[in-house]
Amino acid sequence: MRNQKCKGMQDWLPEDMLRFRHIEDVFRICCRNWGYQEVRTPTLEYLHLFTATGTLTPGMLSKVYSFLDWDGWSGERVVLRPDGTIPVARLYIDSLSGQKLARLFYVTNIFAFEGTGKENRERWQCGAEFFGGAKPAADVEVILLAEEVICKLGLSNVGLQLSHAGLVKALLKEFKVSPAEEAKMVSRILEGDWQALTKAKSPNPETDRLIAALLGLKGKSSSFLHNVKASFPKASRDFKSSLEDFISIATLLDNQSCCYKIDIAAMHGFEYYTGVCFQFLAAGEKIGGGGRYDNLVPLMNGENIPACGFALYVDPIMKLLPLEKEKKGKSGILVKGREATPEIIKKCFAVAESLRDAGHPAELNFTGREESSYRWVVSVSGKEPSPFVLKDCIQKRRREVASVAEILKVVSEE
Repeated sequence: MRNQKCKGMQDWLPEDMLRFRHIEDVFRICCRNWGYQEVRTPTLEYLHLFTATGTLTPGMLSKVYSFLDWDGWSGERVVLRPDGTIPVARLYIDSLSGQKLARLFYVTNIFAFEGTGKENRERWQCGAEFFGGAKPAADVEVILLAEEVICKLGLSNVGLQLSHAGLVKALLKEFKVSPAEEAKMVSRILEGDWQALTKAKSPNPETDRLIAALLGLKGKSSSFLHNVKASFPKASRDFKSSLEDFISIATLLDNQSCCYKIDIAAMHGFEYYTGVCFQFLAAGEKIGGGGRYDNLVPLMNGENIPACGFALYVDPIMKLLPLEKEKKGKSGILVKGREATPEIIKKCFAVAESLRDAGHPAELNFTGREESSYRWVVSVSGKEPSPFVLKDCIQKRRREVASVAEILKVVSEE
């Protein structure tokens, strides 16, 4: 039988891990510089964490990996986490809610079943959540933090799209349909079918006109939203409140010279968002997104704490990321023995240990092969008075060396 990995799973080779660790490092540094603290949640969570609050769409819940976690004769259904934000909200409620204000970040994998097995079923993301942050400043903070990470990763031609879940939910109330009908409309919109709004019949012609104008709105500054406000003075109170919030956020982004595109209908899957929603696009693919979710913590039996956050999707970002370390050329030190005698092997280990203690990566080789990817090669012969030969693979120079201290001096000066 052929050895195969599970469908939808992937192996990461050394060059893949270089990209992954680089993304991690940049993300962690940026988050810490903004005052965020790292957390980690379990891979397994109880299913009711995602179902009781109604925070995930039926379509998403149908794709979770769930099974019964036996406890004697009874058991609780658990899932491989399908989302990164909800477990962190649970962690905040359980352990950190006394702080009232918490900036948290994480690097985690999430799981979603995909029928063909051609797409990833395990996906990695770097996420940040801001609990207790007041809008609109906190919304702008998480957007700018995400942008900083993207910029420091060296990604170019990345577009930012903005929408607002509060506007959509305010419009849905105008239809005055039953809760069941409204739930169906929400489900269709969450899956990206915005025609659910245009096809539905509103009792108010003004609402139909507002929907048509909003779904066709494509703006690049807060002035577009001011135009909407001026064009619909009779809109509902909820709609006006959400629009004012959207205008405030867009204005602050304008003040920060942040480029974005307003496109209400560009969003889908904003199941627990209550305010601004945003996503980052590069090379036609979504590489990140987030928004405000003020109802999530209360729905999970926590206090009435506002919150917002984002996630950057590692898998598509890795495809766009160049291997900078490879471009820098040869690096590292190879320590090799002229002979594989116990005495030579002992000296090789000692040399490599001294190099590592001084902060130089050092690899041992007793096969006789000399790899071409190293900057330095130290050959250990054990013959006095010069038991070492140091080779500079870039400048093509060799020299006999009498001590480890002399090796360290040479490689540290270059």
